[in-house]
Amino acid sequence: MTAPVTDNAVLKLLNVESAYGPIKAIRGVSLQVRRGEIATVLGSNGAGKTTILKTISGIIDPRKGSIEFKGSNITAQDPAHIVQQGLMHVPEGREVFPLLSVRDNLLMGAYTRKDRDGVARDMEVVFNYFPILRERAAQDAGLLSGGQQQMLAISRALMANPDLILLDEPSLGLSPKLTKEIFEIVVRINRERGTTILLVEQNANMALNASDYGYVLENGRIVMEDTCARLREKDDIKEFYLGMKAEGVRADRRWKKKKNWR
Repeated sequence: MTAPVTDNAVLKLLNVESAYGPIKAIRGVSLQVRRGEIATVLGSNGAGKTTILKTISGIIDPRKGSIEFKGSNITAQDPAHIVQQGLMHVPEGREVFPLLSVRDNLLMGAYTRKDRDGVARDMEVVFNYFPILRERAAQDAGLLSGGQQQMLAISRALMANPDLILLDEPSLGLSPKLTKEIFEIVVRINRERGTTILLVEQNANMALNASDYGYVLENGRIVMEDTCARLREKDDIKEFYLGMKAEGVRADRRWKKKKNWR
C-alpha cells in the first residue's frame, strides 16, 4: 500500500538519494509524514535510516531528489535555517552538552525563540513530562544516566516548540523499562501537543505500537509501507522484525524438516 499524496503532509521526500563518498546510503527514497502523526522507519543496521534523518535536517546534502517541509523546499539548506522553520532532530546517541547544566541544555533548545514567557511555560511542560530533569536541573548533563540524557535530548527538542521532531533510536542502550517509559512520553507529546514525529527505531514492536504509519527500508530503498496496524499483520514483518512466524511459514518448515529426515 502506498501512502496517498495529501495536502496534510508536513514533510515530503521525493526520490532522495544520499551518499558517503562513493557509497550510496539511500536510493530514491520517497516518503511523507502527515501533520499530527507519528511515522516510523524500520530497517536493519546499515539500511540507511539515520542517513534519511540527517539528510532531512541538513547534516548531509542529498545527491538527488527534493525535501519539502511545510510546503517549502528545504533541500540542502543550512541546518540552523531548518531549525528556525520548526524542525528539530534528536540524534542517535543523544549528544547533549555534557558540561552544561540540564537547564542550560534546555535553554539551548530554545535559542531561536524570543518569547520568554513561552519558553518558561515549555520548560514547565518538559519538567512535567520528565520530573527527574527538574530534580537534576542544576546538574551537568554529562553526569546523567543514559536514560536521563535521552529524556533531556527529547526535552531540548521540545523547547524549540517544533512542528516536527526527527527522533533517531530513542531506545538505544536503554533497559526495557526505560524504553517503555520513553515511548509512552513520546506518544503523550504527540497526542497532547500535536507534535508530528518521524521515528527511527530498532525496536520494531515498540515503534509499530507507537506509530500511525510505517516505512520499511532495506539497502537504502523503501520496500514496504502501510499503516502500522496493517504492517504488524504482514508475515515478513512478523518474522524479520517482531520475532514471530506466521503459521503457514512454521508448517512449511516443519514439513521440510520432516522430509529431510526421510
